[in-house]
Amino acid sequence: MTTDQIDFDIEKLSKYLQVQVADFKPIESIEKFSVGQSNPTYRFDTADGTFVLRRQPFGKLLKSAHQVDREFRVMSSLPDTPLPTMVHLCRDADVIGAMFFVMSFIDGDQFVDPRFPTLDTSQRADYYWAAVDTLASIHNADLQTTGLHDFGKGVNFFERQISLWTKQYELSFTQDRADMDHLIEWLPQNLPADDGTVTLIHGDYKFDNMLFVRNQPQVAAVLDWELSTLGHPISDMAYFCMGLRVPELGFMKGLDGLDRSGAGIPNEDELVERYCAVRKIESIEHWHFYLAFSFFRLASISQGVYYRSTQGNASSEHAVHAGKVVDILAKMGAELTA
Repeated sequence: MTTDQIDFDIEKLSKYLQVQVADFKPIESIEKFSVGQSNPTYRFDTADGTFVLRRQPFGKLLKSAHQVDREFRVMSSLPDTPLPTMVHLCRDADVIGAMFFVMSFIDGDQFVDPRFPTLDTSQRADYYWAAVDTLASIHNADLQTTGLHDFGKGVNFFERQISLWTKQYELSFTQDRADMDHLIEWLPQNLPADDGTVTLIHGDYKFDNMLFVRNQPQVAAVLDWELSTLGHPISDMAYFCMGLRVPELGFMKGLDGLDRSGAGIPNEDELVERYCAVRKIESIEHWHFYLAFSFFRLASISQGVYYRSTQGNASSEHAVHAGKVVDILAKMGAELTA
């Protein structure tokens, strides 16, 4: 049995699942996924197939962070969305040391680089259309039918988010950043009137968090729902399109400077038009505001990563580079306000 980097009692887990899940077979091998996630994730095999375990980090947690039970709930509630099959949620931290859930393993293609360098030029647009169509279908999900009507506050979403990420930025302050100061002042002053639109939102919708059917432009699974809630759907779409604008930042793969037409990748207007068609809405007003907010939010998140690195608590090898990323993102967000 593979046990490298496994920090809990595998035998205890195996016995627990055999009791709690009908006909569940003993765990034969297990390994931790190498990619960095705030909720540690593992793949394990039984005689009946392959599964994925996703758990909270060990130790003391912030009240609103790492809520794997929320992930389990939302992924169990969307029958028309490509998702793994949810198998079991365990709230008892005594089993492995933290709350966790188990789901089926999806063997699909994952693309970290949105340029899709491994695909032919003629294939790339279809993957973008599939991603946008899937996002629109998530936003079209009926909250009453799915039982997710109480999954978040929803209303006044951007007002609350601007306040949240301003506070988070201030808590992780390391140095003056004029562009961030500008965004903190400009965003509340230019907040569009709340139009009352509330949907389920993913919160981190990007190609990293999708699996595609092998060799096909069809989404097989949308993963990592840790930031999902009820809110304004354009926040997801703006975040997804932000990837077309950011440069190559080492650990962040952006499309800025790429000849997207020559690369076979749709432009931003085409993606927005496709999204609106699937959602059956005419257009998106205040688009630059939503983009500026997306840059601000990601800059604030990156500042938190950088701050933790200065305290000796870096969670990844890229953390020490996050300070430069904050400047780049804040500058691009500020330019959208001109």
